[in-house]
Amino acid sequence: MGRLIKNNYTNIALLKDLMTTPPMTAKQHAEIMRKRIAHRRMLEEAKELKTASEDVFEGQ
Repeated sequence: MGRLIKNNYTNIALLKDLMTTPPMTAKQHAEIMRKRIAHRRMLEEAKELKTASEDVFEGQ
């Protein structure tokens, strides 16, 4: 009874809306990809800095 049920229907779009929406332009796609890459690089750098700082503390 205390079990939570995940609602899979929170982002429902009508099929008509999906099919009539104009496609993304190459410029829009490139901007989205640049943002994704920048975010991924930021996360990778943060992980590297974290492991580097942990290595410094373990060496002492």
